[in-house]
Amino acid sequence: MDNFSHKFVQTNGIRMHYVEQGAGPLVVLCHGFPESWYSWRHQITALGEAGFHVVAPDQRGYGQTDRPEPVAAYNTLLLAGDIVGLVNALGTKSAVVFGHDWGAPVAWYAALLRPDLFPAMGLLSVPGFPRTPTRPSLAAKAAFGDQVFYQQYFQQVGKAESDFAKDPRRALLGFLYALSGEAHGADKWRFAFGPNETILDSFKVPEKLPTWLSEADLDFYTNEFKRTGFTGGLNWYRNIDATWEITGFLDGARITQPSLFITGDQDPVIVMYAEWYKKVAELLTNLRVNVTLPGVGHWTQQERPAEVSRLMIEFLKGLPK
Repeated sequence: MDNFSHKFVQTNGIRMHYVEQGAGPLVVLCHGFPESWYSWRHQITALGEAGFHVVAPDQRGYGQTDRPEPVAAYNTLLLAGDIVGLVNALGTKSAVVFGHDWGAPVAWYAALLRPDLFPAMGLLSVPGFPRTPTRPSLAAKAAFGDQVFYQQYFQQVGKAESDFAKDPRRALLGFLYALSGEAHGADKWRFAFGPNETILDSFKVPEKLPTWLSEADLDFYTNEFKRTGFTGGLNWYRNIDATWEITGFLDGARITQPSLFITGDQDPVIVMYAEWYKKVAELLTNLRVNVTLPGVGHWTQQERPAEVSRLMIEFLKGLPK
């Protein structure tokens, strides 16, 4: 990874670390949980070589970016504001923004609220988070009853980070494997589990690494989270209701810019958010690319880096000049 340039910028009241490569139109890549800029390592190189200025930040709470202490500092509008500030700090008039996992709602809100700054966007794995009629915590309780939905578990301050901290490497490996396309049957992640179980009971740790994840990759993630802890990333989950409360003005809003959506047919999100997955073309009204990759789980751009990079490049090169 020595060919990447590491830089810092002040944005939206925080100091943000980002990695960049290439020259040309700006492309911003937003990562998810539990990841960092590193989840885009393959695309940074591919898009940079294809003629784009690629920027992949550690988002608020992750990696070398600031980790504000208050839980309230992580609602999605603030997270989208970080990306707006990043683009403005780079002195560019516009950028295409892509988001994977939690990065998807960041990209969604950024594009929804600032179409002048983000004339095109892409989502990986998560098809967007339109505002629901019911408060998310109440909807989860109604859907899962006595079972504990993992997002509910993550909202208990101190609980999940304590679980993960017992053995960060083992926890990360289990989580990354169980949500991937290589986990089958009982190895698949359970996104809802019993009230007497912990998040560590929801996935199985494999005896060997999945083929798309190297020892060096796992070392990078492990070292980052050993240094930072998991609280910053988990605080995103603790603001799901708070984001819902402050976004009533976006009820019914849709993305009208040219857009891309890529997922895998083994991604648990297809099950968790089946309704949104089916309606992705209604949420993204100018959907140019809509691809479901066979055999791919949740870590889309890491599991099939070449295919995802190709689809992203084709989408970018097909945009109006």
